[in-house]
Amino acid sequence: MAHAPIVRYAIHPALGIARVGSAPAPADAAPGEEGYYITSEVPGVAAAPEGGFKTPDGQLKRGVARFRVYGYDADGNVVQEITSADAQITWRVHVVNRKSAWYRFYNAMDIGAEALDTTHRNDAIQGDQRRQLAIDPGPRTITGNGVSGRAYQFASGFIRFPDAPQDVVQVYLGELRTDAQGRLLFLGGRGQAGSVYGELPSTFANNEGWYDDTSDGTVRATITVGGKDYDAEPAMVAVAPPNYAPGIFPVTTMWDVVHDLYLRQGWVTPEPQIVFWQHIYPLFARLVDNQWVNHGLYILFGAGSPSDLTSKALLDKLSSPDAKNEKLRQQWAAWFRSPQIPVPEARPEQRPDALPPFYGDGYGEFRGTDIADLGLTTTQYEWLDRWAKGDFVTGDGPSKITSLDDIDLADRPAAIDRAHLEDCLGGPFHPGIELTWTLRVPTMWQPRNVHDKTSLAYRLNVLPEGQMPKDDFGPVLTPAVALGKGGPTDGAGPGSLTRWQGVPWQTDEASCLAGYDLSTYLALPSFWSSRVPNEVLSVKAYHRVLDANQPLLQRMKHLAYRQFWLRDIDTGSQERRAHMVAEWDKMGIVTAVDAPSDGASLGLGQQMWVELGRDDSFEVNDPTWSQVQKAESTSVSRGAPPALRAAILPARHKAAAVEPAEIIGNPLRRRRDRGNV
Repeated sequence: MAHAPIVRYAIHPALGIARVGSAPAPADAAPGEEGYYITSEVPGVAAAPEGGFKTPDGQLKRGVARFRVYGYDADGNVVQEITSADAQITWRVHVVNRKSAWYRFYNAMDIGAEALDTTHRNDAIQGDQRRQLAIDPGPRTITGNGVSGRAYQFASGFIRFPDAPQDVVQVYLGELRTDAQGRLLFLGGRGQAGSVYGELPSTFANNEGWYDDTSDGTVRATITVGGKDYDAEPAMVAVAPPNYAPGIFPVTTMWDVVHDLYLRQGWVTPEPQIVFWQHIYPLFARLVDNQWVNHGLYILFGAGSPSDLTSKALLDKLSSPDAKNEKLRQQWAAWFRSPQIPVPEARPEQRPDALPPFYGDGYGEFRGTDIADLGLTTTQYEWLDRWAKGDFVTGDGPSKITSLDDIDLADRPAAIDRAHLEDCLGGPFHPGIELTWTLRVPTMWQPRNVHDKTSLAYRLNVLPEGQMPKDDFGPVLTPAVALGKGGPTDGAGPGSLTRWQGVPWQTDEASCLAGYDLSTYLALPSFWSSRVPNEVLSVKAYHRVLDANQPLLQRMKHLAYRQFWLRDIDTGSQERRAHMVAEWDKMGIVTAVDAPSDGASLGLGQQMWVELGRDDSFEVNDPTWSQVQKAESTSVSRGAPPALRAAILPARHKAAAVEPAEIIGNPLRRRRDRGNV
């Protein structure tokens, strides 16, 4: 059957997220050995790379953003995906790292009276010399099927500090490739970071003389059909740090933030009906899933808790609009703190015992106020309110969609857009992991006319091709200028998204933890547990949980034993930051695995998340592990160590598919012997 003619084209995702990694990515690698994986393209479904997130020798794979072109008819309907079988697609990409040329991060600049002025990073460098603080390799163009090579690498950019011992530092920001259908593959940086002065990092976000290899920029495509050229609606790509807990989503994602913005601006229409499994359950499930990356959340919502929001008994009540469950629904809704909006008068007081249990945009500077902790978006809060009042339907259960092929063609572009935004934290923005508060600003986005079927949602306001973002707004950047016409949030271009993030990113991730008040019962609030875990279930503990020969109570002890994720890179903040710069790719990845076959007796569901791929060099000289093995073998014969299917431990050597053995050495001496800080 003939389809309607295509009258325009658009690139999806509208904002693609790539992630840095240290693994080589040879163009001729066999399937499963590419050294990278495709980041999420289906909402709520995490990437699951063949062989795991690390290579067999322990290097972290890069997350690659894959871009597609879709054709639309005159009524705004999706006609088809355009591949090289249909047309010639010429991709043009320009990414830049502007962090060192930008302003210091103090706090979000859209929070009203609490927003602070800021000053230049590296402010000793003035005038035209500041231009050399931006790493700009220029644009690259690629077309064809299965194309790769040095010509498509963003490797010519450099950063120059005029008084540094090393005059120029060249920084690789990534490269372009195409797949067999002519789609664009964007590979980001390799995690390179350093100080041009050879100094140690001293702060979480504003380290003078430092740089990293994250970036962002524009993605454009020209489609050539029948000798005619058509420009697709452009997109953006942002290179983010690794996701150390893939599959565990934040309570508020960036899609929640952007969707809330579009609703408040009248650019999309509100949901006519609240569906429990679509609007409410994801919020609850995310709280529960964060039990695997924060011990406080494990106590509150984890397996066996009366507040396990994924338990069948509780879900049966919460998912029913029956009036008899109204009191329970209202109790749960009341536990969540209200949205935080800029106010001219004094801010409301902090509700530290409310949900979600995460620090907010104003933590540190404005303790005691509501912005010290994270609030839901206005939309999420309204959904909860309607649900609490019984104004909802149950729906058909959790989504069973696992791939793009399960999604109708008409819905695929929007699904890809949403998947990439859902894979980003929606707060707190202090400054954040992937991106930050600027995505809450209306002028960063294209307005959408809800009465125009051809108008697409959730697309950034991309600057015209050739126009570059401005890096200098004077010695002091005020919130009024930051949010005003012609300011840095009035459109998006190469380098304008990631420049607000910490430099280097490793120091921010090593600094923002959980439970800073050590006198509290639980290690809460957390900053970014779903990206930078706080406490985790180690693979050793997982093996002990699997051992059905052990008494049930002993197995439960191991299940409840969560270890500090950053335990291998020292406990002092200064040392942690320095070691994270050097050893970021050696950290474990919290990965979904199968629960024991008798997991129900432990209060478990079908899945657990376990720290895998922790570098072998961290596993040295642990006499306490030997003590555990001896203690558990004295009265009960353990027999052979329990074997795991290869799929359970994809990130480790085959030898690690059995219970880890003791390795002799001394971790601290190992670090000193290597000459590390």
